[in-house]
Amino acid sequence: MSDSLPSCWPRVSEAEFGPPRSGEFRATPEDFVVEEVLGFAPEGQGEHLWLWIEKRGLTTLEVVRHLARACGMTPRAIGYAGMKDRIAVTRQWLSVHLPGQQAPEDLAARLDALGVRVLEQVRHPRKLKRGVHRANRFQLRLSGAAINDELEARWAWLCRHGVPNLFGPQRFGPAGRNLIRARSLLARGWRKRDDREGMLLSAARSYLFNELTALRLSDGSWRHLVAGDVAILDGTASQFAVDAVDAELGERASRLDLHPSGVLWGVGTSLARGDALYYENAIAERHAVLCQGLERAGVRMARRALRMRLDQPRLERDGREARLDFLLPRGSFATAVLRELIDHPTLTLSTEA
Repeated sequence: MSDSLPSCWPRVSEAEFGPPRSGEFRATPEDFVVEEVLGFAPEGQGEHLWLWIEKRGLTTLEVVRHLARACGMTPRAIGYAGMKDRIAVTRQWLSVHLPGQQAPEDLAARLDALGVRVLEQVRHPRKLKRGVHRANRFQLRLSGAAINDELEARWAWLCRHGVPNLFGPQRFGPAGRNLIRARSLLARGWRKRDDREGMLLSAARSYLFNELTALRLSDGSWRHLVAGDVAILDGTASQFAVDAVDAELGERASRLDLHPSGVLWGVGTSLARGDALYYENAIAERHAVLCQGLERAGVRMARRALRMRLDQPRLERDGREARLDFLLPRGSFATAVLRELIDHPTLTLSTEA
């Protein structure tokens, strides 16, 4: 059936090591720590108050609503760079538009009562925009049968070759419900009033990207450039078309300086050609309802690297526990790393369809 939903996508580590053994993560929020890496410093003056906060047990959008209510304004006056996990300890920047105004004196106390600590306050001329941060640092604790010598071997392989840049299962909602709702909505015609935050559009695009990545995982081309690819320079948004893959480009891809990319579906013409376009055409044919629905909704086409590099990676083992520390580029998911290392039901997309 067209647009049917899968239960999982391939693991690249299985070809080398077989399926991973069972493991646990995020037993407590302190086992999953995420810190936003902005890449620049607020200027110290301006109409917007930037808050460096630490939260537990809340989504970023819930914190936005609490902050807006505490400051007596609408959530549209609040800026944030990225969405952070709920079951975790996460630190990130938020901005509040306060031209010529001071923040309420009890703001920090009111947020603290809700599980949000204000760690720093500083002014900046502009609102914090989505996607302006450079990276996220993850500090994770794992336990269970998967914590053995093989885990270290899998980790070393991923550090050397990179990790498939899949969207994590949290993007699709519990039991894949966001994806199921997205398919229904796009089939009849997307309307903003049915998806005010755009979460369903995002779920559909993410699913299509994962499907495209899965095609290239199946033949190994997820980490190698093919003719007609659009290469993305590691750690940047810079991209360029690859007519033919020469020795220099191949070597740069092997050392994780360049990554092949895949389309994030929407209105526009793909820059891919030749062999790379073949994969995208296969997705368009297989998932016509989602692709055409996204185009009718007016979403603009974009591109995303098929692979991500683990930056500053570190693994420490202590018996049946392991601690991981690494940076990922903005928009990449730590759960995509974990699914290569351990087997856990929450790391697999399961749906009610």
